[in-house]
Amino acid sequence: MNELLPLLLIWPLWLIRRPEQDTPIWGRRSLILLISLFTLRYLVWRVTSSLNFDSRLSITLSLLLLVAEAWLLLIGLVPLWLAWRRFPDRRVEINDRQKRWAESGWKPHVDILVPTYGEPIKVLERALIGCTNLSYPHTKVWVLDDSGRHEVKALAAELGCRYLHRAERANAKAGNLNHGLRHCRGELVAVFDADFIPQRTFLDRSIGFLLDPEVALIQTPQTFINADPVMRNLGMENWLLSDEESFYRWIQPARDGWGAVVCAGTSFVVKRKALDQIDGFVEQAISEDFVTGISLTRQHWRLLYLQEKLSAGLAAETMADFVHQRQRWAYGTLQSLRLSSGPLRSKGLSLGQRIAYLEGVMHWFNNLPRLVLMLMPLSYGLLGIIPILLNSKAALTLLLPLWGLQVLTLGWLNRGSRTAFLSELTGWVLTVPLTVTVLANLIGRIGGFRVTPKHQRRDRGSCSVELLLPLLALVLFNLVNLQGLLSNASDLPAQVLAGRPVGLVWGVINLLSLIVAVRACWDPAATDLAPWQKLKIEAWIEDDGGHRYPCCITALSESGAKISGSLATLPWVASSRLRWCQELPALPVILTNKTKSEALLHWGDLPRNERYALIRWLFCRPGCWVDRQAPMEGRALLALLRRLIAPTKRGPFNPSLIPQHPPTIQTSAHQ
Repeated sequence: MNELLPLLLIWPLWLIRRPEQDTPIWGRRSLILLISLFTLRYLVWRVTSSLNFDSRLSITLSLLLLVAEAWLLLIGLVPLWLAWRRFPDRRVEINDRQKRWAESGWKPHVDILVPTYGEPIKVLERALIGCTNLSYPHTKVWVLDDSGRHEVKALAAELGCRYLHRAERANAKAGNLNHGLRHCRGELVAVFDADFIPQRTFLDRSIGFLLDPEVALIQTPQTFINADPVMRNLGMENWLLSDEESFYRWIQPARDGWGAVVCAGTSFVVKRKALDQIDGFVEQAISEDFVTGISLTRQHWRLLYLQEKLSAGLAAETMADFVHQRQRWAYGTLQSLRLSSGPLRSKGLSLGQRIAYLEGVMHWFNNLPRLVLMLMPLSYGLLGIIPILLNSKAALTLLLPLWGLQVLTLGWLNRGSRTAFLSELTGWVLTVPLTVTVLANLIGRIGGFRVTPKHQRRDRGSCSVELLLPLLALVLFNLVNLQGLLSNASDLPAQVLAGRPVGLVWGVINLLSLIVAVRACWDPAATDLAPWQKLKIEAWIEDDGGHRYPCCITALSESGAKISGSLATLPWVASSRLRWCQELPALPVILTNKTKSEALLHWGDLPRNERYALIRWLFCRPGCWVDRQAPMEGRALLALLRRLIAPTKRGPFNPSLIPQHPPTIQTSAHQ
């Protein structure tokens, strides 16, 4: 087979010339077969020829490494084989679905449930503005407040929403939702987390899928109006995508093909009679959304996935909160294994559905073997033991072809949602805390439901000691390990000397990855809590005399705008106003910072109606959220290197930006 390797590797190079979604299904299947072949070939060699039997400790470490590698490689094949089946892109069905819906005359009442517990008023306000701005008229918005705050009740009344508060906060979010269901009577129920803002066409685009009597739920993707901490802290917003992107762009569509769509807890619409059949949202699990979806599926209801970004929320704002959020997800998903309504014990699931759901659970167990791979290079220099007998021939004919094939095709298979190298950055930060979470779950310790904090002001940069200490300890161990391999070569056993190049390369890669992870843990100051959107729009400044001075908006937020152009001629007076569209009036602006080519503007004291209109324009316009493509591997690595050498300096002129589509039709600055 070694002679055929060059020919076999030519095939994926030819295949990835065009996007995966534009390639016939046999192309995807051929690549799945090729990756599976290379994986099994490598594992056979690992079992038969790579184990070190010199001592009890060496065989123990060697077998531990083999088990870790085999687990990650074989579990990694499961989502690939789930993608063997043809899966739909329901975006192409929307027009037909809407036409059928219009012809049916069905106008169901929709109860929109917004559960909240302690979220800042500004965050909840955005969500409720979006929910009350939907173009579909037959709705009622319910604010389910588990905190019992007077300001939440006042906000609900101001925006025309119904307000509910329960005396006892039992069963967290699921209990809150079920309490709301007992007061609702609509045919359909839509759920949005308190930080998620729907576009005004959300229901118009989704309800048509529920016309089919066997369909219970339509799920839409999650996207975010701000960068997650890994993206922001490394200054990689233009290069990294959120780690949820791969799930919603690749995993969910593949599961849709098996009838195993995961309910994601927000941004979905479900039939009330389907919920009633399973006695509402499942309260026994922290991840009530995951188990509720399984419960609907085993009752032979269909769950569909619409891959269109129709809402957006807030990502975790600090690295510690980001990690705690993932730990909660892990706790909840792993907890489902013990439940009768979980993926392991549920009756009524097909084999494909059960495998698809279980793959989502087993994903969290990957952190244990990842930790093994992080620690194993230390055995070379610290213990004088080589855990894998890897010679140059095996490296060139077995390891490198498999590794190269995965690197080459990962982004293609995931439809441009991730890169092989940069996507692992998140894993380096998460591996240790998630390993602790998984082990705690295995011994029966279940964490509680903790709402991820949002909208927190930070006057200075900071980092979590809890996250930083394990990473710094690993950095120190890797430095000592590399020092041992480099300086004490004459004292090393002959076998270790033979494997020293592998140990050095492995150790250096681990060390660099750990340094990046440490850097990613530093959260910069956050004095402006408004998420900034990157977009380019023609605009103009107006003065008291009605004169218009053209400029260009390059970034926009609830707190202000960044503009560029011929700034020397612009009128900077107390009455200056900025305008860029017909939907909004000219908004008062105050100049806060200025360079030769750019100016940073702060909104004046906006009346409530203007502020609400600005929020609706920023977050509720149809089609405003971008489906970005991950960069090529080489460019991404160079960008990361630049960021490490010259870290991004956050400031008024360099906020963290998320790209956004400008409006399809915009008013010219010269009209």
